Amino acid sequence: MARLAPSLLSADFADLKEEIRKIEIGGADYLHLDVMDGIFVPNITFGLPVIKALRKVSNLTFDVHLMIDRPERYIKDFADAGADILTVHAEATTHLHRTIQAIKSMGIKAGVALNPSTPLNVLDYVLKDLDLVLIMTINPGFGGQSFIKAMEDKIRTIHKKIDDNNLDIILEIDGGVNLDNAKHLKELGVDLLVAGSAVFGAEDIVARTKEFKEILE
Repeated sequence: MARLAPSLLSADFADLKEEIRKIEIGGADYLHLDVMDGIFVPNITFGLPVIKALRKVSNLTFDVHLMIDRPERYIKDFADAGADILTVHAEATTHLHRTIQAIKSMGIKAGVALNPSTPLNVLDYVLKDLDLVLIMTINPGFGGQSFIKAMEDKIRTIHKKIDDNNLDIILEIDGGVNLDNAKHLKELGVDLLVAGSAVFGAEDIVARTKEFKEILE
């Protein structure tokens, strides 16, 4: 069974508490929180105060995706704000192993994200330390983009590597996920699918979340 992580990036920012309530009713287990700094990616979203406030109103697993330069500067802050999983980009930190260990020292799960053009071999010497691998299936920075078909081979390859080594790692993808491709992506071995506009852009968010859940189960 695969799981759904609706991305807050596509929610109505004027009513975040209610938007989260809707996906909870629909059966979502995770909330994907995209933190962007306008440096690592060409967009700025939200940060620590928003996550800390939302932690008070939701019991969902907070899947925090740091699309920021030198994320090691803020690991403790995001852990304290309520992150359950903290994912950093391999491209954004010089000392990836040290950053992973710093996340795990906070008692939360550590993930590494890879941009579409980043090869999988950057994970060769840290894979066994990870709880999650996030394959970006769009170029990060903005929601509503189309899935990059070439990433399917990348997903298959990392899934096989995780499976062959019997590793307890969540394989997550982010970008271009919708009702039409969710089942196929699950069949490729994806454990956790991030969907933004495909969930929060629906007229009935509760019903859309349930549709995804039915496909993924």
